[in-house]
Amino acid sequence: MQTANDIRTTFLDFFAKNGHAIVPSSPLVPRNDPTLMFTNAGMVQFKNVFTGIEKRDYVRAATSQKCVRAGGKHNDLDNVGYTARHHTFFEMLGNFSFGDYFKDLAIELAWRLITKEYGIDKNRLLVTVYHDDDEAAAAWKKIAGLPESRIIRIPTSDNFWAMGDTGPCGPCSEIFYDHGDGIPGGPPGSPDQDGDRFIEIWNLVFMQFEQVDKDTRIPLPKPSIDTGMGLERLAALLQGKHDNYDVDLMRSLIAASAEASGTDPDGPHRVSHRVVADHLRSASFLIADGVLPSNEGRGYVLRRIMRRAMRHAHLMGATEPMLYKLFPALARQMGEAYPELIRAQALVTETLKLEETRFKVTLDKGLKLLEEETGKLGNGQSLAGEVAFKLYDTYGFPLDLTQDALKAKGIGVDTDGFAGAMERQRAEARKAWSGSGEAATEGLWFELRDRLGASEFLGYDAEQAEGKIVALVENGKSVEAVHPGHSVAIIANQTPFYGESGGQMGDTGIITIGAPGSGAKAIVAVTDTQKKLGDLIVHFGTVEGGPVAVGEDAHFAIDVARRDATRGHHSATHLLHSALRDVLGDHVTQKGSQVGPERLRFDFAHNKALSLDEARRVEAEVNAQVRANAEVATKVMAPDDAVKAGAMALFGEKYGDEVRVVSMGGFSTELCGGTHARRTGDIGGFKIVAESAVASGVRRIEAVTGPAFLAWAQAQEDLIGRVAETLKAAPADLPVRIAQLQEDRRRLERELAETRKQLATGGGQGAATKTVAGVTFAGRVLDGVPAKDLKGMADEIKKQIGSGVIVLVGTADGKASLVVCVTEDLTGRFSAIDLVRVGAEALGGKGGGGRPDMAQAGGPDAGAAQAAIDGIERVLAG
Repeated sequence: MQTANDIRTTFLDFFAKNGHAIVPSSPLVPRNDPTLMFTNAGMVQFKNVFTGIEKRDYVRAATSQKCVRAGGKHNDLDNVGYTARHHTFFEMLGNFSFGDYFKDLAIELAWRLITKEYGIDKNRLLVTVYHDDDEAAAAWKKIAGLPESRIIRIPTSDNFWAMGDTGPCGPCSEIFYDHGDGIPGGPPGSPDQDGDRFIEIWNLVFMQFEQVDKDTRIPLPKPSIDTGMGLERLAALLQGKHDNYDVDLMRSLIAASAEASGTDPDGPHRVSHRVVADHLRSASFLIADGVLPSNEGRGYVLRRIMRRAMRHAHLMGATEPMLYKLFPALARQMGEAYPELIRAQALVTETLKLEETRFKVTLDKGLKLLEEETGKLGNGQSLAGEVAFKLYDTYGFPLDLTQDALKAKGIGVDTDGFAGAMERQRAEARKAWSGSGEAATEGLWFELRDRLGASEFLGYDAEQAEGKIVALVENGKSVEAVHPGHSVAIIANQTPFYGESGGQMGDTGIITIGAPGSGAKAIVAVTDTQKKLGDLIVHFGTVEGGPVAVGEDAHFAIDVARRDATRGHHSATHLLHSALRDVLGDHVTQKGSQVGPERLRFDFAHNKALSLDEARRVEAEVNAQVRANAEVATKVMAPDDAVKAGAMALFGEKYGDEVRVVSMGGFSTELCGGTHARRTGDIGGFKIVAESAVASGVRRIEAVTGPAFLAWAQAQEDLIGRVAETLKAAPADLPVRIAQLQEDRRRLERELAETRKQLATGGGQGAATKTVAGVTFAGRVLDGVPAKDLKGMADEIKKQIGSGVIVLVGTADGKASLVVCVTEDLTGRFSAIDLVRVGAEALGGKGGGGRPDMAQAGGPDAGAAQAAIDGIERVLAG
């Protein structure tokens, strides 16, 4: 029997022998795509390679990628344990070509691997192709010898992959295995395709085009390959199983669960064993990649997975924490392929044990409450959303855990009611996950916060202060000392440095080590300051001079000029907010901000761009308040009292029992924890420099104040001066001079287009033609003619010759664009698509597309333009 480990090794060895670099699996927390919560496909780590942003030193790659689908649109959590092929964690085998080989070789490699290396009966295989992908269909016939009846053309998006609304895309070809007529279900594309007879085992994506916009799709200059084959599905097939949970890897984990719980692996608790086996893998790999259980973002998804598994362990009668005891079985199965599991063994087992210990304290109480509440329900009634939320908020039951617990009883949950209760609690929730794309390291900050307490911020009134160093962090670990030249994160008992929060950037400055008067032992150049967990202020910098140790006294001095500039921008956002409400209406509310020394950015609710007049009125109001030089006053109040007093709460800010209320001359009153100018006159002037859309119904203003305003104005003056000098005109005359230049350019473009058209069509004397095999043939190389003009020129020549074949090659910047036109009376003999591909090959390109009467392509070798024409002429000649 081929084990799962054997299957993985065979796959990687096969592609290594065929020139592929074997690339390690990327972490489950994507480092190059912040839009993803978890890595959910093999191509994620290569996304920037496919789009051309990143270059690698190989053009072929193969991976076995660990994946998690348990959040967002890719969420299989609810089905895990109840079906044969749903997992939260799975391995995706894939091979990739970055502009190297394409369809023929991708199909050849897949067929050889499946039928030769894995020995799968080719008579049980069938494939799908996108309905108009004749190339793939022909390749399957030629390479695999498949008849038409086993090459199914699918016209839907199921067989056409796209990275997004725009960008790389292309047709797919899926490989299916037929389990035989003893199992219900029909082939793909049939009405009963959802049965279990025909199972997809591999998907080959031919990344062939670029979607420019909704209506425009053009060939990629370097078509690529992206494939994905689920290891668990393949293992089930090769091991003669029809259920992924019956393969050796999963059965070993199920056996460990059965042994730990003392229950039959295939008895009444069969579903629970499957849930535990799947969720053990997800939880362990997520923890190994730095995710820790929490109440938001990735950590919350991890907690949901863990608690679902823990509830099923409870159903099996486990009275003590069980999941951590199963980790050695997982490490034996997968530790060799994924050594990060072994490295993180202590962290994984401790986290599993701690989380399960905490959960067991409340599990019994929560289940008792659930039993009581469901006992009150009549037939067809659902559990109230408020009850489900109480289970979540008080007992730590995620909603899907409650739904899972009630599934066997056929009872649903009022999810709308749950969402409403959650929304009411949201103000007290932690700051939502921001999608940083980096592995979570919050566990260390939690430990330090619990041990040290909050940092005391002195920066509202002080720009310098003394403090004691209470913790040092180097390379993600708490240490007692840090040596010169090393990066360090410093926590002190008190500091004037502002940690980034509420949209205000963190301070920079200098920390001098040593008691006052004793001389500097060392200096730390602080390059950033951040807030962790709301009130733990962390200074990031580099040690210069002697070492820095925990317990030492230090002098903290912020960069005052930078702070002043930041304060001016922060206070200006408050004035801007009030001015926008005055000018646009009370619907304007803040949706986010960022303030720093160089500029401010302010996002607000509004459904259209500001007009020039509106922008000018906003600027005028803000500058009027700056000239008023009103005092910027602060008060500490209870949140409810502050709001009653007219204070506006800022977007994204968290408030405790007391809040700071910042008011500016009666014009603006807001809750804010940031630092501000002492008087509005300190802002020093205000200017909007950009206004744009951020999202539907959200606009963004960027503006500058004080020194940044002056620098911006001087830069604009310098720019105007350089333009005036270049155009040999006075600044006041620039509008007229530029309008003249634009008109001159339009005239020249018209003349150039007409000249090119005459050149292509023979200067009014008729296009130069020849007769090839009885067919009129017009072929021209047009230097400097852009691709967009070629079709029009070809149409003009077609009108002149009436019947024939036209080939035009435009060259520019070393590249060539090719258009082939076949008049309608000849399309039965010649296809423009076939001819253009001949020309494209001569130009060093691949493919081409269009219609039988008009097709286009391109290539990187403009020097082969005539060769492309000659090649097409030879085809015509037969």
